[in-house]
Amino acid sequence: MNTFSEIPALETPPLLAGCSDLPEWGLILVEGPDATQLLQSQLSNSVLNLRNTLAGEIARGHDAVRLAGYCSPKGRLLASAWLGLFPQEDESIRYGLFISKDIAAGIAKKLSMYVLRSKVTVKDVSHEWQITGLYDLSSNIDKPSIESDALALSMPDVLINEKSYSRLLIARPSSSSQKKIDVTALSEWNSLEVLSAIPRIVLATQEQFVPQMINFESVLGVDFKKGCYPGQEIVARSQYRGAVKRRLQLAHLKSAQLSLESYAPGTELYHSGDLSQPAGMVVLSAPNPLEPGRIDMQVECKLDALQNGDIHLGSISGPVLKIDALPYLLLEI
Repeated sequence: MNTFSEIPALETPPLLAGCSDLPEWGLILVEGPDATQLLQSQLSNSVLNLRNTLAGEIARGHDAVRLAGYCSPKGRLLASAWLGLFPQEDESIRYGLFISKDIAAGIAKKLSMYVLRSKVTVKDVSHEWQITGLYDLSSNIDKPSIESDALALSMPDVLINEKSYSRLLIARPSSSSQKKIDVTALSEWNSLEVLSAIPRIVLATQEQFVPQMINFESVLGVDFKKGCYPGQEIVARSQYRGAVKRRLQLAHLKSAQLSLESYAPGTELYHSGDLSQPAGMVVLSAPNPLEPGRIDMQVECKLDALQNGDIHLGSISGPVLKIDALPYLLLEI
């Protein structure tokens, strides 16, 4: 996946490099001779022809890293995941799916239902492996030191203040000494994730969105040429019949008084011109560490609601959101 375009510049100093444990992230390992066949039949993106990445190396680029969704039969996203192919020491097939920790166990259980007699195992190892996020200026992160038993993949760069930041997800077997939550680094990582405008499904947003409603096809999370998977017909119909009337947007507001719960994923949005029903939902959110009081959000919203009037957070009397430019172009539907 290519680096995306720059978000609007903020009149603030640049981020520093950082590394922190990511308590909201988990890992599912799918192993065995039939692992590719299983994932190919279940995910929105193809896993064919992924390049092997050995433990201790970093999976980079679309030939080694894929963003994929897991849909219900109704085409609604149950999960999103970053995945790579990380063969074991005996060269047996092993895929790593980096996924929201609060849904990892449920998704692993659901995938396991389709194993049947296939030679494949699906394991949620979120409590046995530690997930770490590393970010830095792109020019500084080319060859970071990765443990020999770690699984690592590169996420798309994010541009802020004309500076490009690279991000790595790293999973390593846990040990009692590996507690490295750096509050500042975690805050900056979460901010970068929100500003990337690449969605991540969490428990509060499961089954809320057809992929196109949160721009999943525009960030290369859907392969329309691959074979069938759960919900594939609905996803394809949405793409080719122009049925999507909602999209993910970046938005922000400034308030020093809001609690984390008031802008958490799943919080509904309301439009000033329609008091009868919600106009959208928060997908991801994070305080902006560079601008105190600013909260950045990924929001899914009715396109009509963006034409005029105000969009309020939480209720029709809630604070008004300011819609920001996306850092990438949307595929035409």
